[in-house]
Formats: sequence, C-alpha cells, structure tokens
Amino acid sequence: MRDTDLDSPTLLGRALRVLRKQAGLTQEELAARLGAHPTFVGRLERGLRGAHWRTVMRILVALGADLHQLADAIEQAKR
Repeated sequence: MRDTDLDSPTLLGRALRVLRKQAGLTQEELAARLGAHPTFVGRLERGLRGAHWRTVMRILVALGADLHQLADAIEQAKR
C-alpha cells in the first residue's frame, strides 16, 4: 500500500464498513440513525465521497463505536 492510500476516502470508507458490520447494521439502518439517505452511506463506504471530521464522529456515535475502534478498523482495512 502506498503512503498516499492511507489518506484516501476509500480507506476510511472500508474502515467504517467494518465498524458497521461489527455493529450488525445495514447501510439503510445506519443511514436512518444518521438522518441521511442510504446512498450517502454507500458512497462513503466505497470511497466515492469523503467526510468531515464531525460527520465521522456522528457515524461513530450512531455505531456505538469510539476512536480506538476506528483506528483498529483502519488497520483491518489496510490489509
């Protein structure tokens, strides 16, 4: 993996997908918790869009996850 890949929206999206699946939620269920459209979650998870820090934090709250779990999911997503 190239160093530039570490900052990509794709890596964040893959990590958020890991956390969503660990929480046992569908994209639709997570979107409902966020008050967002399911396509938002799908595009985010595929790396087609980035997310502001406040959005990432809202997602973590909706998933019942914390920053340590996000860091672990990022490590998983790198593999």
